[in-house]
Amino acid sequence: MMAWPAGSLAQVGGDIRGKVSGGEGFRPEEVIVQLLNAADKKLVKMEYADAQGNFRISGVRAGKYQVAIQHLAYNRYLSAEIVHSTATDLGEIRLEAAARQLREANVVAQKPLVQQQYDKTVLNVAGSISAAGSNALEVLEKAPGITVDQNDNIAMRGRQGVLVMIDGKQVPMSGQDLATYLRSLNAAQIDRIDLITNPSAKYDAAGNAGIIDIRLKKGRNNGTNGTVGLSLGQGVYAKVNPSLSINHRKGPFNYFASYNLGHRRDYNDLDIHRKFFTKEGVETGGNDYDNFFGFRFNTHNVRGGMDYQPNSRTTVGFAANAVINDGIVRSDSKAQSFDAAQAPTGRFNTLGNNDLHRRNYSFNVNFRRLLDTAGRELTSDLDYARYGSWEYQNYRTAYLDASNAPARQDFLLFGDLSGQLDIYSVKVDYVHPIKRWGMKLEGGIKSSWVRTDNDVSFFDRSHGGYDLDEGKSNRFIYKENINAAYLNGSGNWKKLSYQFGLRLEQTLANGRQVIHEETFDRDYVQLFPSGYLGYKFNDRHDLGVTLSRRIDRPSYRELNPFRVFLDPLTSSTGNPALRPEITASYELVYAFREIYTAKAGYSRTKDNVLSVLAPDVEPNSVLQTNRNLARYDYYHLTVGVPVTSIKWLNSSNTVVAYYGLYRGNLVDTDLNEGRVVFNFNTSNTITLDPKTTMEVNGNFQSRSWYGFLDIASNWQLGIGAQRQFWERKGSLKLNLSDVFLTGRVKAFTKLTGYSEAFRQFRDTRVLTLTFNYRFGGQQQGGPRRRTGGAEEEKRRAG
Repeated sequence: MMAWPAGSLAQVGGDIRGKVSGGEGFRPEEVIVQLLNAADKKLVKMEYADAQGNFRISGVRAGKYQVAIQHLAYNRYLSAEIVHSTATDLGEIRLEAAARQLREANVVAQKPLVQQQYDKTVLNVAGSISAAGSNALEVLEKAPGITVDQNDNIAMRGRQGVLVMIDGKQVPMSGQDLATYLRSLNAAQIDRIDLITNPSAKYDAAGNAGIIDIRLKKGRNNGTNGTVGLSLGQGVYAKVNPSLSINHRKGPFNYFASYNLGHRRDYNDLDIHRKFFTKEGVETGGNDYDNFFGFRFNTHNVRGGMDYQPNSRTTVGFAANAVINDGIVRSDSKAQSFDAAQAPTGRFNTLGNNDLHRRNYSFNVNFRRLLDTAGRELTSDLDYARYGSWEYQNYRTAYLDASNAPARQDFLLFGDLSGQLDIYSVKVDYVHPIKRWGMKLEGGIKSSWVRTDNDVSFFDRSHGGYDLDEGKSNRFIYKENINAAYLNGSGNWKKLSYQFGLRLEQTLANGRQVIHEETFDRDYVQLFPSGYLGYKFNDRHDLGVTLSRRIDRPSYRELNPFRVFLDPLTSSTGNPALRPEITASYELVYAFREIYTAKAGYSRTKDNVLSVLAPDVEPNSVLQTNRNLARYDYYHLTVGVPVTSIKWLNSSNTVVAYYGLYRGNLVDTDLNEGRVVFNFNTSNTITLDPKTTMEVNGNFQSRSWYGFLDIASNWQLGIGAQRQFWERKGSLKLNLSDVFLTGRVKAFTKLTGYSEAFRQFRDTRVLTLTFNYRFGGQQQGGPRRRTGGAEEEKRRAG
């Protein structure tokens, strides 16, 4: 059973309620309640009863269902067919005690790894063998339509500008900082990942490619419960991930906490062949690079908080999160220079030693008040976040002539990079159901304030002292205030369902370079409409259309004009002149028997942001920076085909085809390029016995195009096995990723005056052994988690 997009009455149209009871010693919090589609017995939704045995399945679309109830000590209950419209009360259901010898015969429903729904794709990570020992970024790399490029930028269906959230709260980072954080998050902590393509007006307007919402496992039982896990992986280097999550509920108080340590060693082996040309296309020379980067990171991720519920209508909560990351990057860059006739002219070797330190803290205070039994609700959030970074860079470059003799004195460069970012945010949301009209109105306001201060100093140590390099040093101060208001309405009428919303955002921004005394101001107001219209023809055919207008603002790092030294001929810099991307999207959604889905869409992006490598001022040198391209047109088709007819096999298959056409002129080069790209993802679970399963997963990406970059096709295959024990509270998983070591990246780029071909290898083939143990009872459902108000600002902090 599929669910219509967030905000439509398909999500909120009616609840199915009931109460479960049993014999002496009955523990209702161990009850599993499953809502099944009456036609094919497919799982629609799963919930758990509370301590009194009450359960509620919210937002169930009108239709025919059955309810299955399971408890380890009782016989499985299956209701008769239920015809559900707006609200259904099943009353009290009493379970019959099962004979002890039949306890192991109870069947526990297992969701497929990938589920295609109308408005999103759901990855059910919990229980996945292929996810065992993996981190969140590695799980995303295997997801349908998701790609991660050589610079750790995440794209959805070929488009960057994706928002990443944890339990509805956007991750306060982007780019490589975001990738480092996701690598520290053990997949054993993840319940599911939602890939949302059509957010409503309630969400911040940021993110023109969609939202990735990572939902963590949580406990909801009275008393204390949690999960402990340990993952040991070995590729070229070792990876270790211990984790612990715990929840304690007693009376009106609920406390929750989790800790995850990510210790990873990794490498990046990067070969580059560069050529330079005159404007007429005559080759002038180039460089061949042999680069090796070794990484070692220790990331501590601590989350905790509490909820206080003095009565059934009021909840006050507090949550805090800390991410502490310390890393060392060792680099060895060897470059051979040649002239127009390909004759060697010299070479250099740069050794780098960089110490990185990140301290990210965020705090949220939230309030929720249910105003009446009709569903009127008021919520509010106060957020504060601070992100500090310190980085110390040491580079030593030795220069040799064509005969490998020293050409000049070694160049020694020391960099002291520090930055601090503060975010304040407040938001209020209100929900008002209008049952007479079968609709729901939502509205809210939000304000956020951001201040970032980055100070970068580079010193030339070639002569024994610390001589300030003013060309590489600067201080950048950026302030931003965003004020927003939205109104969203949703409902249905007979077979028609709808959702329409409008969001208004005002942006006030100011940036200042202290050393060069350069400033810029950005003041603008934007409207962001979004909507959905769906029609259910019959039990077999559903059709819907969506539309939205969204914005993707540059991250604070992308606006920062500091020049980062990579080697004597390569550097990168931010671009304070970057304008935000504006995207208008349209999508047609069709579902057959609410199982098989097809989505076709079109979007147009104005001022599309591209990362561009281009010739720099010095001869045979390049500069990497982000620039605005005039226009990007994007077409896509997504088809989901699950296979469940074979008893021992559960297969999820997704095909994504898209065509992106880039148009504009950057660095004196006209760009009018596009290519049809195919992505095929398959996930197959093989059941050997009730406690033993295997998985085979594969992903193929055809040759693709990103701006000026022509990327070769690649594919990966992973296999794994799982064994459950101790009444399914313990599990042991063995997984081998990228079996044939095919997860490499090859690409070529060419523009006026410059071309480059590169090949990149990483530590992708890893054998991982993972142990997980759940204590204190069932671990699904969860304590209330709030989405704070500073989410879009936090994402851009990286």
